[in-house]
Amino acid sequence: AMIDLAAAERVHDASLALLEDPGVRFEHDAVCQRLLKAGAKPGAGPQIGAPAPDFTLPSTAGVDVTLAAFRGRQNVLLAFFPLAFTSTCTAEVCAFTEDYDQFASAETVVFPISVDSTAALKEYKSKYQLRQDLLSDFRRAVSRLYGTLLEDRFHSARAYFLIDKQGVLRWMHTEAKLGDRRDDADLLRVIRSL
Repeated sequence: AMIDLAAAERVHDASLALLEDPGVRFEHDAVCQRLLKAGAKPGAGPQIGAPAPDFTLPSTAGVDVTLAAFRGRQNVLLAFFPLAFTSTCTAEVCAFTEDYDQFASAETVVFPISVDSTAALKEYKSKYQLRQDLLSDFRRAVSRLYGTLLEDRFHSARAYFLIDKQGVLRWMHTEAKLGDRRDDADLLRVIRSL
């Protein structure tokens, strides 16, 4: 099926415009307040060796994904990326698709996460025929929880969090530049060292 890139960009722009809506902003602030009451420290992010902060986000599969659901089953690699339809981000998620079987054989599910709306991410997944589901952190709560949100740009830095089958954070890395990314071979080496 042909994807209308202009339509996908309009969906993305409309998603960003939604954040100007006072009702959406109020709900976003309420989510952040609940996270703070639960002990989250904005910008601090999780600590290696500690349980990874749990969350639930909508996915391109049309269902919500909860991190805790993978405990005892699979390792999880969270791959925060700035925005869909950009060159480095597209190269990264396409590489995840190319190496999908290698991640699966390492008993690891990869979840790319961006602040794009679910609708925009569905278009992105379809356009590039991605095998992995993408998660939408449209309200930026999880990016804040994991300390990856660039407040001045209102999107996430490129960052990786490897969570083992027990739900413990074992490795993390944040790129110094948005145009940089980890090679899958490096990520797989870290996963296999668990």
